[in-house]
Amino acid sequence: MSILSAGIYQFDVIRGDGDKNVQTAFNGISRLIRQGAELLVLPEMWSSGFDYPALAKHAARTPEILAALSGTAAKNAVIIAGSLPEADGEKIYNTLYVVDKKGEIAGKYRKTHLFPLIEEDKYFCGGDRPVVCETDCGRLGLMTCYDLRFPEFCRSLAIKGAEIVVISAQWPASRIHHWDTLLAARAIENQLFLVAANRYGAEDGLAFNGHSQIVSPTGEVLFLAASADMTAAASIDLKEIERFRSQFNCLGQRIPAVYGL
Repeated sequence: MSILSAGIYQFDVIRGDGDKNVQTAFNGISRLIRQGAELLVLPEMWSSGFDYPALAKHAARTPEILAALSGTAAKNAVIIAGSLPEADGEKIYNTLYVVDKKGEIAGKYRKTHLFPLIEEDKYFCGGDRPVVCETDCGRLGLMTCYDLRFPEFCRSLAIKGAEIVVISAQWPASRIHHWDTLLAARAIENQLFLVAANRYGAEDGLAFNGHSQIVSPTGEVLFLAASADMTAAASIDLKEIERFRSQFNCLGQRIPAVYGL
């Protein structure tokens, strides 16, 4: 598949209200399906928010949510991605799941860079490997929120063959300029597409103004969400990656021995 429709749903994730969040998310998924989206991306921790005291309870519900996502994905032949709390024994991870068109989990990525300003590192365990998964919409590299600030991490996804990097986030309005700038930079320097779903809303006086985006390998913003609860889809052509890289073969002209990395 060369040309596909990528979609995002940004909404106000209500901390601790799993029932409300799941209902809201599935309503948004239905809207995106009606808009013709084939790849659907949701915000970070979309089922629960960062409800630290009840993380274990929320994580216990994740298998049920994944089963519902699988049914929806298989019924409508779509791919759905988004971050959920994952329990593994006594440990809990902030995990970005990708459910493919057959309703199977095509990949999952445990967030590596945990954000200390919200004490994420005190309540979650960090992942230890980058993930690129094969899907009917191409090879997806997976990142979550704070990971965006680490260029080496996104570069590792490009080297592993990612064509589209999917990002789930809860990035606040106070630093939205960084979000906008870093999304463009990661797309341009790695010559791939980014589909990034951010949260909208407010929590404890902290505003989230969305700015979910779909960005091309040349840095062109194919879609920029307003500050609102909204769904949107944009068409992307994976052949644009090959065309751009044939003109500027930055990945092929890297000299890692010089950088010492």
